[in-house]
Amino acid sequence: MEHGVTTFCAPPTVYRFIIKQKLQDMGNNTLKWCVTAGEPLNPEVYDQFFRQTGLRLMEGYGQTETTCAIGTYPWMDPKPGAMGKPSPSYIIELINGEGKPAEIGEEGEIAIKVGDKGTTPVGLFGGYYQDPDTTDRVWRDGWYYTGDMAWKDEDGYYWFVGRTDDLIKSSGYRIGPFEVESALIQHPAVLECAITSVPDEVRGAIVKATVVLAQGYEGSNALILELQEHVKKVTAPYKYPRMIEFVKTLPKTISGKIRRVEIRNKDTETP
Repeated sequence: MEHGVTTFCAPPTVYRFIIKQKLQDMGNNTLKWCVTAGEPLNPEVYDQFFRQTGLRLMEGYGQTETTCAIGTYPWMDPKPGAMGKPSPSYIIELINGEGKPAEIGEEGEIAIKVGDKGTTPVGLFGGYYQDPDTTDRVWRDGWYYTGDMAWKDEDGYYWFVGRTDDLIKSSGYRIGPFEVESALIQHPAVLECAITSVPDEVRGAIVKATVVLAQGYEGSNALILELQEHVKKVTAPYKYPRMIEFVKTLPKTISGKIRRVEIRNKDTETP
């Protein structure tokens, strides 16, 4: 903090590494605000960071196609794991599988009101360059469909579930990767992880966890069973990862987002 930094913004990946350090040794801390975006923030990361620093992580949601669309603003109390509330710049709804606004607690796709072409809200993209087919696929019936799933609680806070193409359908259950990842990250052996699906003849797909272990832990069959039991207790028995792979690093974008699609593609490659 030599230069008196007051605001720090980083993706959750960075905070997951930070909480493993001795934050009490930071010295004279000038930080006032810590902000995160780019991917969902696990509640356990929020809780540990707050306990060690006294600072609340303020989460926001946006895309390359938008500015900040949903966020936890300075006048709001953060709910660990929630993205916050819609920006006044946009009209946002969660649209369910029937094309209707989702009820409280019901999952739906995050959609932004756009109106006619050429009348987009300030800060929203006007379409994909030289790709009208993709534009028409996400821009329909007066809404821009983000491809991200969430649900809204009774206080109006939005909770991220996952990308529509990241959701796992196993034995008839819909499983969001974020919830399983948040459960795993609570275990001291897990530094970070990614939840994906692997095709299965019986269940259609099974849940797979790709795990980076914290320092001092080694992968073993005993640890796999321990992590599986941990997820069963924290979430639900049907959500536990039936397959766990230990790796040294996870594939990420330049901004720190985990590339689950890269893991899925690797798992479905023909030997």
